[in-house]
Amino acid sequence: MTPESRITDHPQSPETVTLRQAFAYWLKLGFVSFGGPAGQIAMMHHELVDKRRWISERRFLHALNYCMVLPGPEAQQLATYIGWLMHGTWGGILAGTLFVLPSLFLLIALSWIYLVFGDVPAVQGVLSGIKPAVTAIVLFAAYRIGSRTLKNAALWAIATVAFIAIFALDVPFPAIVLAAALTGYIGSRVAAHLFKVGGGHGSAHATHAPALINDDSPIPPHAQFRWSRVWWIGAIGLALWSLPLIALWLAHGWHSTLTQMGWFFTKAALLTFGGAYAVLPYVYQGAVEHYTWLTATQMIDGLALGETTPGPLIMVVAFVGFIGSWTKQVFGPDLLGLAGIAGACVATFFTFLPSFLFILIGGPAVEHTRDEIKFTAPLTAITAAVVGVIVNLAMFFGYHVLWPAGFAGGFNWFALVVGVAAFVALWRYKIGVIPVIGACAAAGLIFSFV
Repeated sequence: MTPESRITDHPQSPETVTLRQAFAYWLKLGFVSFGGPAGQIAMMHHELVDKRRWISERRFLHALNYCMVLPGPEAQQLATYIGWLMHGTWGGILAGTLFVLPSLFLLIALSWIYLVFGDVPAVQGVLSGIKPAVTAIVLFAAYRIGSRTLKNAALWAIATVAFIAIFALDVPFPAIVLAAALTGYIGSRVAAHLFKVGGGHGSAHATHAPALINDDSPIPPHAQFRWSRVWWIGAIGLALWSLPLIALWLAHGWHSTLTQMGWFFTKAALLTFGGAYAVLPYVYQGAVEHYTWLTATQMIDGLALGETTPGPLIMVVAFVGFIGSWTKQVFGPDLLGLAGIAGACVATFFTFLPSFLFILIGGPAVEHTRDEIKFTAPLTAITAAVVGVIVNLAMFFGYHVLWPAGFAGGFNWFALVVGVAAFVALWRYKIGVIPVIGACAAAGLIFSFV
């Protein structure tokens, strides 16, 4: 690690950025990174490219395209990548960790409040407004991803088959991902044009002053590709993953809650193609149906809380870990709070560890290409399948929100009105997620008292 990032030889380049200055920025970002991945990426672009000039437009997009190909939260990976490029391994670890840490602390606190005070009328009123808003947000996510991805009949067919597979046949999410990837691979050989649906996230047309990491900046020593470095970091990553898992196994047994959380969320981390909305059905299948760590209603409530906190939406795993460890009383009935904290930390650690390894191992290879990384045909097919999976998720949420007691119970007209209003606000008026959730929460609170 170097204490200072390298600068270009351009006389107008910004001053050197110290690791302490970078720490201050990444910490601030961790507390204000609302708005989901699109908002978080836009926030980093404004601060780092336009305002601070720490990195040029092309280098920023180059890093972003790589992160979009990877499984995992792309905004957190982008922060890790830029931190690594500026200050080496410890810079990347610092940026990625601070992107997640504030959200972890907030979700631990909110999860405790939810379990202890969840029956308070005011809290129930707020949640009654947030739940239909979350349903609208998930449905809007399917629309947004689908409008970018489903450009031809073949991709529409993949999305439809994926929806039927998970909705009607209850096919596990990993099997759907695998089948979509295989379909894309075969399709690239038979009809490659059907899987070329654009790429990248814009182009670097804007004119800026020289940046700290400019278009023509040389690759710093720590970013040089070396096989020895690949094996070394890979070995450290394997140790960081296996040793805690083995320790949990030895302390509690393989089938214990914490050990199974470590194993389950490792698999979830490797299947998050398409972002958090895509992996949520897999988390639901495992956490609710298989392990029974929490109920379907609690899962919806957890997503509602996750939408109101900064950081990646996949941080909902911290809520799942907290509720699951509390419910299963992993440390006994007298240490429920400690059990919840342990579960939240285990879920978060095993979910995000692969993201750091992808950047620290793959970053040097990406820097040496300096070419735009496009989605391959298998990844295009996976993204199409993800649209069908997310539609299923929206229907699942809609059912539990509109018919809380099942079809035999009453229909929740208030939830329908709030959900439709939230979707229109997102789709037609382009209002941000946080204002929509805030307005719906207020509506739920008022309605509960009226």
